[in-house]
Amino acid sequence: MQIILYALLAIVLVLILSRLMPVKGIRMISTEELKRELKNKNKQFIDVRTPGEYKGNHIRGFKNIPLQQLPKQIATLSKDKEVVVICQSGMRSMNAAKLLRKSGFHSVTNVKGGMNAWRS
Repeated sequence: MQIILYALLAIVLVLILSRLMPVKGIRMISTEELKRELKNKNKQFIDVRTPGEYKGNHIRGFKNIPLQQLPKQIATLSKDKEVVVICQSGMRSMNAAKLLRKSGFHSVTNVKGGMNAWRS
């Protein structure tokens, strides 16, 4: 009985750690690094927050595609250009980055800390 309990605990621990670990193929950058990259016209900058959040405060150059709409609008993005995603805290943008990778995008970057970490 104890072996089953330990096995279940191990499975739960692996699942939790896998959610916290960086995803293969997704680059993570700080907001300071983002400031240097904003001038690059060969990148696509996507804000996956809601329209209300985006309207309240956003970074110039970022296009608003809410996370829920991303699967429908993914075809509007170029797989030949790097996609940089941001949200409020970095969680939704990580989900967006995972979706982009699974959809065949090779160069995907997530902004750590999202808009909460942004200081213009």
